Amino acid sequence: MAKSLFIKTYGCQMNVYDTDRMADILAPLGYAMTHTAEDADMVILNTCHIREKAAEKVFSELGRLRALKDAKAARGETMILAVAGCVAQAAGQEIVRRAPYVDMVFGPQTYHRLPEMVGQAARQTGTVLDTDFPVESKFDFLPEATRVEASSAFLTIQEGCDKFCTFCVVPYTRGAEFSRPPREVVAEARRLAENGAREITLLGQNVNAYHGELDDGGQWGLGRLIREIATIDGVSRIRYTTSYPAEVDDQLIAAHRDVPQLMAFLHLPVQSGSDRILAAMNRRHTAGQYRELVARLREARPDIALSSDFIVGFPGETEEDFELTMSLIRDVGFIQAFSFKYSPRPGTPAAAMPAQVPEDTKTHRLAQLQGLLEQQQIKFNETCVGRDMAVLLDRPGRHSGQLVGRTPYMQAVHVTAPDHLLGTVNVLRIYSAQTNSLAGTLLHDQLDNTRQTGSVERTLTA
Repeated sequence: MAKSLFIKTYGCQMNVYDTDRMADILAPLGYAMTHTAEDADMVILNTCHIREKAAEKVFSELGRLRALKDAKAARGETMILAVAGCVAQAAGQEIVRRAPYVDMVFGPQTYHRLPEMVGQAARQTGTVLDTDFPVESKFDFLPEATRVEASSAFLTIQEGCDKFCTFCVVPYTRGAEFSRPPREVVAEARRLAENGAREITLLGQNVNAYHGELDDGGQWGLGRLIREIATIDGVSRIRYTTSYPAEVDDQLIAAHRDVPQLMAFLHLPVQSGSDRILAAMNRRHTAGQYRELVARLREARPDIALSSDFIVGFPGETEEDFELTMSLIRDVGFIQAFSFKYSPRPGTPAAAMPAQVPEDTKTHRLAQLQGLLEQQQIKFNETCVGRDMAVLLDRPGRHSGQLVGRTPYMQAVHVTAPDHLLGTVNVLRIYSAQTNSLAGTLLHDQLDNTRQTGSVERTLTA
């Protein structure tokens, strides 16, 4: 009998990828995805631990789901309730203690064992807890990935982190760095393209630390892998995230120069413009090295645009340190950014550091920083007006006859266009710019050919 599965996904693109793979794993057990939790036979919260008070938000959601689970039980039905992902990894025992009605708690490296866990949950009372870091790679046990919900697809190529930034929980929730073999990655990219993906985003906690082993014992870095994926028929666009500045090598910079399918947009987190704060964060680059890297990327690909991450109010940050960050933003220029006030994560070194910055100071600094970043974003969007840009139309708009797509720079674009163009790359002339989106007019239909689209991307974004 068919059963319904609802997965609520929090956080990063890697969690989106993991959600799709969990659905793949559970499909042979008869579970089909549904869009609501109300009548689902299984509900999984695929959690993220990066944001402040992430665990408490999960417990709040679990309280709501408990009522649904109890209502089903009163009707003589069952609901399997599970918590997955990074909060499960970090707070598994606490979830078992505070929410004993949860049936399964498992970390991001163990979801390949879901069929076994479901069987255990059906046979026993109490919570099935699986948060060990397995010796084997989960990718060796996952079914082939083919799920393509839209014209864009995520593909995890690397997991884990060995950098141990003092503010970050990722090494403790995702484990050590691991890179999938190129053979597996290329095969998955080919399947995704065959199933309709025109844009593939390569994912990793430190994606440019990728070092996939070949069958002959050699290794490919990210730059070499990108070149291979660009040869796959149907792949019009390639992106990757998230990058670690100290791991950007010559091969990757050369790929930005040589591979037209590789978009001229790079998310390159810097966190701070102060060398003193960067050292306290255990970042392995200085502000000067970051500037030099940006210059090399722009020399290789003059039309490249950057986004970044910033933390304000890190322990010990002075007004001088903050001004150095503002100076770096002015010097580099970013078209998008994620910026946050520092908030302690239990168990991380930064949480125990002296000189914690007062909350009102962090709030004031964040407002200044976001104001500058918004100015830069608006300015860049305004430079796009009057330009012809290749846009991947990937979803319907809010209005009848409208589609929405993304430029090479990840800007949303609204256009009046027929539905049959959904999932194709088209040339739009941009006529209007807002803070977070553009509007365009359709010029040419369906430039949906790998070689042609690549050359058009390079020409139209230069």
